[in-house]
Amino acid sequence: MEAVVEKITQMQGYKLHVVETDKYKTNTLVWRMKAPLSNEDVTKRALLPYVLQSSSAKYPTTTQLRSYLDDLYGATLYVDLGKKGEYHIVSFLIEIANEKFLTDPSPLLKKGFELLAEILTKPNVSGQAFDKETVEKEKRTQKQRIQSVYDDKMRYSNVRLIQEMCKGEQYALEVNGEAEAVDAISPENLFEYFQRAFNEDEMDLYVIGDVKEEEVKTIAEGLLQFENRTPQKASATEVQNRREVNEVKEVQDVKQGKLNMGYRTNIVFGNPDYFALQVFNGIFGGFAHSKLFINVREKASLAYYAASRLESHKGLMMVMSGIDNKNYDQAVKIIREQMEAMQKGDFTDAELVQTKAVIRNQILETIDTSRGLLELLYHNVVANQDIKLESWITDMQKITKEEIIAVANKINLDTIYFLTGTEAGK
Repeated sequence: MEAVVEKITQMQGYKLHVVETDKYKTNTLVWRMKAPLSNEDVTKRALLPYVLQSSSAKYPTTTQLRSYLDDLYGATLYVDLGKKGEYHIVSFLIEIANEKFLTDPSPLLKKGFELLAEILTKPNVSGQAFDKETVEKEKRTQKQRIQSVYDDKMRYSNVRLIQEMCKGEQYALEVNGEAEAVDAISPENLFEYFQRAFNEDEMDLYVIGDVKEEEVKTIAEGLLQFENRTPQKASATEVQNRREVNEVKEVQDVKQGKLNMGYRTNIVFGNPDYFALQVFNGIFGGFAHSKLFINVREKASLAYYAASRLESHKGLMMVMSGIDNKNYDQAVKIIREQMEAMQKGDFTDAELVQTKAVIRNQILETIDTSRGLLELLYHNVVANQDIKLESWITDMQKITKEEIIAVANKINLDTIYFLTGTEAGK
């Protein structure tokens, strides 16, 4: 792969990350804000980006703002929320055409920057309060987002697993906040939180595309300046590995049971074992050739789906499967047997080679889009590391069978969560 050169500059109140590349037809601007998850702020914080993207001082209605995006050759603007480790991440993304591909030579990059600055620094407010109508509209939508997790039983069971597994840890907080806390948000207290977030958060601006670093720095300096700050760090959560597995069964009117199993890997991004953990997960449950897929889904025909995924900044691995309610004991047994097989080194060199090849392709596919590239680069900000993308591939290729076995033996089953139908619950 070509080396990805990320140029990082400390600006006033935030870091600017520039990746000069002619690989993409568009230029992408992404503003990221990171703060420790907290019970007190999580719901307000989840609402804030949606209020900011809905309107601004210059474009006081959503229609006007969206109409202006159309004028910018169909530029896109959207916001996103995420959880990485004990941090709550807010993202604002603007994707805009590169003027080199247009007959109109107007400086679109600068216009994209101006729009981002408008949304972040000149919100639709009167006095010390956001526009009331906008806040009420977005509060209704936020309640729907929270409800939609409950309606999607696959997502719901994963959320419930984390709530049970991480009780008392900030990571248990849901990224969209709590439904019962939405009503207490007012235009005034949301505006107060907005000011605090922009004074305290760790803030990063990524500009990826066919751009020149010096030009980007000049535009950014002219439009975006904030108070310098020392961002808050999430307090480290001391987690004891359980002596006994925590087993939780919940009964609802569902046709298909959702069996989710949570493991503590005791390894996070930046640890020396991290790449071995990635390869371990690929063989265990990450891909279509993995042990979970073949042994739980195909050979035993026990699951409609069976896979595992890592939470790289929290040191968790989640196994997700959809099963008939009657197959609970058998499915748990076979999943646990796959883990024991990994711990004993019961996997072939062919599986190891295939997994490394799939991971390599996955990384290359991810960086085929500017958003994917950003996601990989942002791991360094969350973990306070400086791991080059090229080393993801080279270090991963060097992983040995012995290293994978060692990693497997650090992993502990913590919680089993089973969402089962009413018939099975009788």
